[in-house]
Amino acid sequence: MKTNFVYAVFLLSSFFTFSQTNFNLEKSKVKWTGKKITNASHWGHINFTKAEITFDGDVISTGNFIVDMTSISVDDISGGGKSRLENHLKDDDFFSVDKFNNAELEILEKSEMIDNKYQVEANLTIKGITNPITFEMTPVDDGSFKALLVFDRSTYDVQYRSGSFFENLGDRLILDDVVLEVNLIK
Repeated sequence: MKTNFVYAVFLLSSFFTFSQTNFNLEKSKVKWTGKKITNASHWGHINFTKAEITFDGDVISTGNFIVDMTSISVDDISGGGKSRLENHLKDDDFFSVDKFNNAELEILEKSEMIDNKYQVEANLTIKGITNPITFEMTPVDDGSFKALLVFDRSTYDVQYRSGSFFENLGDRLILDDVVLEVNLIK
């Protein structure tokens, strides 16, 4: 009888220490920025289809985020240039969204908050290719989070005008690093 009571207390305490946070998919956004060697840049947004983190107390224990690559937008230009660049980003020169319509980030390791930030280790999958990534995630008001990630597009076989694949591109070179500013809104 005493064993059952101890077991029940353990189960209840485990139940109450784990909590899952699902974020508002319409308000949460990923802003991407790509730059050329000339410092010219383009930026836009990608929409989430899944955004959740599981906590064990105040420790991040797991997390899974999926973005819809078909939603990639270019927001720094308008008109015909906007639609041409959006279509180009979706084709095989860049993200092949007909074949790989989602990109995913999965948190791998437990992460404790230090100095009001989480140091997150995760796997990032783009075009079916998975690579590790480390980044900081900062809590903001009302359970929301901000994060800044930088990934090397060449490690995901995104070759277009990449110095990792082509020589003598001159000022046509597009840098391999892509910056992602993530806002997870509760």
